[in-house]
Amino acid sequence: MVASNLDLVEFADAALNADYTRLRRVGQRISKAIEADDPDAARQLRLVLNKKGVPLQASGFSEMLPVDNKSRLPLIEEQPWPDVPLFLDEQSKEKFSTFLIDVQNYERLAAAGISSKHSLLLSGPPGTGKTLLAGHIAAQLGRKLYVARLDSLISSLLGDTAKNIRSVFDFVAGKNAVLFLDELDAVAKMRDDRAELGELKRVVNTVIQGIDSLDASVVLIAATNHPQMLDTAIWRRFHYKINFPLPDLDLRTELWSYFLNFGPEQNLACRMLAALSDGHSGADLEQSAFAARRHAVLASQPIDAIAIAASLTLQELPEDRISPRSQKSTNDARRRITRELVLKHNISQADVGRFLGVTRQAISTYLKVS
Repeated sequence: MVASNLDLVEFADAALNADYTRLRRVGQRISKAIEADDPDAARQLRLVLNKKGVPLQASGFSEMLPVDNKSRLPLIEEQPWPDVPLFLDEQSKEKFSTFLIDVQNYERLAAAGISSKHSLLLSGPPGTGKTLLAGHIAAQLGRKLYVARLDSLISSLLGDTAKNIRSVFDFVAGKNAVLFLDELDAVAKMRDDRAELGELKRVVNTVIQGIDSLDASVVLIAATNHPQMLDTAIWRRFHYKINFPLPDLDLRTELWSYFLNFGPEQNLACRMLAALSDGHSGADLEQSAFAARRHAVLASQPIDAIAIAASLTLQELPEDRISPRSQKSTNDARRRITRELVLKHNISQADVGRFLGVTRQAISTYLKVS
C-alpha cells in the first residue's frame, strides 16, 4: 500500500494551517500506507504526530485554553492521540464499538428519533486503561482530545471551582472534540454526603448543568476509580457505561506478549506470567515488562522471563536492580514458581518444566520441598 498524492497534499495543507486534528488524521493514514515497505519510518512518523505541536505554536498559532483566574494554570490541555494499542476484554470491546458506531451515525439515529447524547462513563481500578480508551475514541473519530486538569480545576476558593467547571464546558461547547474528565468523583460526589459542605454540593449541580448544556458536537468521556461515590444524577447523564475490571488471564497474556515484545514462540512464557500476575493492572504489567527490558538491554542479555516470574511470586514487580541470582536463590525461585503455578493455578507440570527449562523430576522435587 502506497500513500496517495492527495494524502500528501492534504498533509501539507493541514501543517501550513496548523490544523493538528487533520494533520494527525492524515498522518496516521500515511503511516499505515508505508508500514509494509518501511516500518521504521512509519513508527517515526507516528512518534512525530504525537508531539504537541510546539513548532507550530512558536510560529504564532496557539489556541487559547481556559485558565484558573488565580493560579493562571490551564484548566484543560490538548493531548495527542495514543500510539499504544488498546487491550479490552470481549464485553468492553463490544461496548466500545457500539459507542463509536452510535457517534459516527448520530444523524441517522437522530432522524429516526432514537439518538442520545455522546456521553460515556468509565469506571474501574487505576491502571486498567480508562485514559487510553478516551484517547483511542478521539483517534478513531479524528477529533481533538481535551483533558480536564483536576489539579487546576479544584480551587482552594470553593466558588472558583464551580466557575472553573463552567469555563471548561463553555470552552468545548460547539467544538467537534472529545472532552475527558478524569477522577470525576472528585467534583461529582453524592449530594447526600453529610461530610461535605454545602458549597461543594453545589459544584455537583454545576457539573450536571455543564453536561446538560453540551450538544451532539462534543463527545464527553469521564472516568472514576470510585463509582460508588458518584451522585446518582451524574450516573443518569451518561448514556453509555463501561466497567474496567482488572485484566483476566487471556488479556494478561496479550499484555505480556505486547509489552515484552515476545513472539508466538514465547507464548508459553506469557501464559505463565499471566497466571502469576493475577490481580495486577495493565499498568502494573507495563511497568514490570519495561523494567525487565531495560535490564536486558543494559546487560546485553535476553529478557529473563523467569526473573519476572520469581518477582511476581514475591508479590512485587520486577525492578531495575534485577541481577543474576546464585544457584541457591535460582533454585528457591524455581521452587516458588513451580508451587504457585502447579498448586494454585493448576498449570501442568510439563508446561512448568518447559517454562523453567528443567526436567519433570526437578519439578517433582520442587513440589516435595516444604
